[in-house]
Amino acid sequence: MSEVANSAWPYSWEVIMRYRLIEIIALWEGRLTSNHLCHSFQIQRQQASKDINRYNKEIAPGNLVLDRKLKGYKPSSSFKPVFTKGLADEYLHAMASRREIAHTFSSLDLGFDQTEMLHPPMRQVNPDILRALVQAARDGQKIDMGYVSLKSPDEESRIITPHTLVFTPLRWHVRAYCEKNRDYRDFVLSRFRSIHGVEGSSDNLKEQDERWNTLVNIVLKPDPRLTDYQRSIVEHDYDMTDGKHVISTRSALIPYAIQLLNIDLSKLDIKPEAQQIVVDNLDEVEKHAF
Repeated sequence: MSEVANSAWPYSWEVIMRYRLIEIIALWEGRLTSNHLCHSFQIQRQQASKDINRYNKEIAPGNLVLDRKLKGYKPSSSFKPVFTKGLADEYLHAMASRREIAHTFSSLDLGFDQTEMLHPPMRQVNPDILRALVQAARDGQKIDMGYVSLKSPDEESRIITPHTLVFTPLRWHVRAYCEKNRDYRDFVLSRFRSIHGVEGSSDNLKEQDERWNTLVNIVLKPDPRLTDYQRSIVEHDYDMTDGKHVISTRSALIPYAIQLLNIDLSKLDIKPEAQQIVVDNLDEVEKHAF
């Protein structure tokens, strides 16, 4: 957003966020409608249409093209972002946080700058590839993609039916049905290399993904080797009730949840102060941690 940052734009923070969303959705999904703004910012359709028209006529002329077949706007061949940098992370993080932003963003006071955040290195994701996966997931389509892995020396054709983008502690991946393995798998977004084409409708959708639709509780408790005083501190840290904290997640996401919690299911650290928490229902969780 360098052009915006280096000039005095006569827009409120909320309006800038709406223009950002216009660019993000148009660029990465390939189809923008007034509903995107209405649902994300709780505004009326008239205001959403006004925002889109003003953006396309006054702020970034010609960035959007009305496509009557799509019943919405798509990015033009000369699209150049003004309020964003055109990075995949902008779309992915917008999707991850849209629910909170829709209700609170306009009232947040963001003037406090005494904070610092650490970010993992960005993974390289091709816009065309991400757009193709998003559209295939939206339409329930099988798509043939070129994919590389550490186990194979060459790019491999994979026919998959994607259904959900997932953010893990260090990367984004897509949950999809894989025709080769005849099962649902996780594919790292940055390892897709090419698009071979859409293969038609699929019967293997999100509803058929058993592990995705199975909820599992991870029950956390303080490491019992800690002293009573130490355990009371950990219980407060994790907002535990009766010495336990329950995290409900999907079976398919258990490995990532365990990674996020920095827990080793196979062994305890020699020093209980190092890990501080353990999984109380270890036998159940281990069944899903693969």
